[in-house]
Amino acid sequence: MTHTLSGFSALPTHFRKLAIFAAAAVMLVVASAARAQSSSPDELTIQPTAADRGAALAAKVGAHHALPANNAAGQALRARQIADRRPMNNASGDGHPGGTILQYAGDLTSLGGQVLTSAVSHAIYLQRQTGSQCTIATCWGDPEGFLRDLGNSDFIHVIDQYVGLHDANRYTVGFHATVQYAAQATPLLDSDIVAFVHAVAAKAGASGHGHIYHVFLPPGQDECFDPTYGYGSGYCYSPDNLATFVYCAYHSYADFPDIGRVIYTVQPYMNVPGCRVQPGTLNGELVDSADSVLNHETFEAITDPDLDAWRNESGAYGLSTDEVADECIFLVILDGQYYGDVPTFLIGAHRYAVQLVYSNEQHACSSAASRGNP
Repeated sequence: MTHTLSGFSALPTHFRKLAIFAAAAVMLVVASAARAQSSSPDELTIQPTAADRGAALAAKVGAHHALPANNAAGQALRARQIADRRPMNNASGDGHPGGTILQYAGDLTSLGGQVLTSAVSHAIYLQRQTGSQCTIATCWGDPEGFLRDLGNSDFIHVIDQYVGLHDANRYTVGFHATVQYAAQATPLLDSDIVAFVHAVAAKAGASGHGHIYHVFLPPGQDECFDPTYGYGSGYCYSPDNLATFVYCAYHSYADFPDIGRVIYTVQPYMNVPGCRVQPGTLNGELVDSADSVLNHETFEAITDPDLDAWRNESGAYGLSTDEVADECIFLVILDGQYYGDVPTFLIGAHRYAVQLVYSNEQHACSSAASRGNP
């Protein structure tokens, strides 16, 4: 659901979309990474073709579950929120106050849809063909390293109760892609993202419910929902235009005529007002903000990949529906700005400041499975 801002989850917003592809001049390179904590085994060079554009044009794109930004436009989506607030125990043990957890009226329920019992995550990093270029470390930190730690952590086992398995090593990391695209004056649309995802997934031969593609946008790149998708214009990630700055991130899926269903998340640059976590976190705002929203969208893509599985549809948000990470949003106001108030705790081999996720077993937000489960 939520499309969640850099380190925090958001309230749900759903949008049913028809598929449209806005052609963009792109060149994709899937390359191995040699970074601390991360190494990707595959190296592919991809040139989008007419077939990619045709597949994107013919695709059916699912509703988007987006995380509202912490600003005036995003807060308008939160205004219908009805929740009890209660103090959260400090999960970090580092003296940082726990803040407030939003505890909702009911646990998640299954609508009968499919979940991801296992999945390989693939990162897609967008880079402009001209102008300044980002390294992964300077723009996003180490998302693949975080995903590896997450897949080897107690934290990931919170979702065992939703997927019905307790085995280790079910959620792993595969290759990553660097997508070079032509800079443009207008924001990218979700239809552009769908085209990028198709080009990578088709070349790699990796689609279906066993894969999640995470698309990372560079600093300064706005992105909007296509108005044709039915939610109107002006719903964007646009820190430079507060009037349309409504969400921080989201997850969705696309059904292509040639390769079938592809699950993906969109991860804009999170170290901006309205999306980032509180100052002073262990790894710095850039890294922890990026990891927290990636954490949010990954958990939700696993437990609700087709937007018809685990959700809380109690009606607390009017037309909105909450997913596993949406129920654990808590914020702090510092110098008049909202930040994600996230605890610091061990995930795999490293400590991160990211939001928790909701556990039906514990009836609360949690960082680990209940006792008795792995």
